[in-house]
Amino acid sequence: MSRKVILTIAPTGRMGTKESTPHLPVTPQEIADDVVACWEAGASVAAIHARRPDGLATCDPEVYSEINRLIRERSDIVLNNSTGGGVHGDMPVRLNDDLWELNWQERIRGLDGVGAEMCTLDSHTVTASFGGKELLVTTTPSRSRWLAEQMQARGIKPEWEVFSLAHILQDLTTLCAEGLDVAPYFVNIVLGGEKGFQGALPYTPKILQTMVEYLPEGAIFNVSGIGPAQLPATTHALLLGGHIRVGLEDNIYYARGELATNLQLTQRAVRIITELGMELAKPAEARQMMGLRQLEAVPA
Repeated sequence: MSRKVILTIAPTGRMGTKESTPHLPVTPQEIADDVVACWEAGASVAAIHARRPDGLATCDPEVYSEINRLIRERSDIVLNNSTGGGVHGDMPVRLNDDLWELNWQERIRGLDGVGAEMCTLDSHTVTASFGGKELLVTTTPSRSRWLAEQMQARGIKPEWEVFSLAHILQDLTTLCAEGLDVAPYFVNIVLGGEKGFQGALPYTPKILQTMVEYLPEGAIFNVSGIGPAQLPATTHALLLGGHIRVGLEDNIYYARGELATNLQLTQRAVRIITELGMELAKPAEARQMMGLRQLEAVPA
């Protein structure tokens, strides 16, 4: 029997705008339409960032709930809502003349989106550089613990997002060992973001191999590659026994100078998975692999 692969689509993300690519979905209907099209093509998880009516970032639970509802009416894809927020919109608050922070109280509102089965848990602090600003993304040890506790209380599975080896060996490993998540732990290794995030690592085969080797026992891993790292990093992940994420959150180009759509990136990933002799996990199979509850009613 061939190996099952969980394919995640990340349609929007925290940074992009319609100015960077007209293909970026920002309204609840646009996001839902893209997610459903990618689900039909083979994606089994949707990593969702919400946007305000002006297209900028928000973690408003009402917006998340609307996105989740529109997707769930047409698809049984796994719904993963972000607590990372974004670098514009509701998120940045100024600390001094040179430094900004992504508003923690706004970020955590993403936990309350109705229908979320998973939420991202970035159990680390990094600095994002965007639009001439330096923005702290502050998830201290106490905040990481609080997020894990809140997700556990809500029946939400964490997606542990890591940018470096330290992110694996510190809070992720500690909190999982304490029982604030139960195996299988779903770890998303993000590589290629070193130019935008202080504390992030580039993709190289050796770096990815090393990070996989240090995952805690009981973890399954997903790989996201930023920009031109998306294609090689995700292909390498498949060869290492992992799962993959694609989408305009991570990469807006299909090839040099050619803007992509979420569907194009999904279809290419599907071709690579199947050409390597692997099979796409259906959403119900992905839930079983990640330790999620199955849906009581599956949309037709």
